[in-house]
Amino acid sequence: MLAARLARTSALRLSRSTLPSFTQVRFAHAQESFEAFSARYVSFFQNAEDLFELQRGLNNCFAHDLVPSVEVVEAALRASRRVNDYSTAVRIFEGIKEKVENKSQYEAYLEELKGVKEELGIDTKEELYGQ
Repeated sequence: MLAARLARTSALRLSRSTLPSFTQVRFAHAQESFEAFSARYVSFFQNAEDLFELQRGLNNCFAHDLVPSVEVVEAALRASRRVNDYSTAVRIFEGIKEKVENKSQYEAYLEELKGVKEELGIDTKEELYGQ
């Protein structure tokens, strides 16, 4: 029994040593400019066809260490209304509120997007619940 186990172990060592060795390939990722990032996500949200795609794009966009531009937020809001999901539109504003550094920046976004909010009939969480 011990002999059989040793035979399997040495066969395993032999097979591992005969496997091809792989070298690690490193990819250098170029830094994307803020303008390129904005253009990419505006295009993405303009072409989003369903709720899953919209939410996937929002998760990816908000995962970056920056606050999306007003153009990106507007495209995302329009996409959320296009796929008929009001709650996602409200959550976009919540995401912006979490990403900005202070309340005045959030208020600047709200002011900049006031026309879009009115056009699409979107309220913020604070407007809905009086917070």
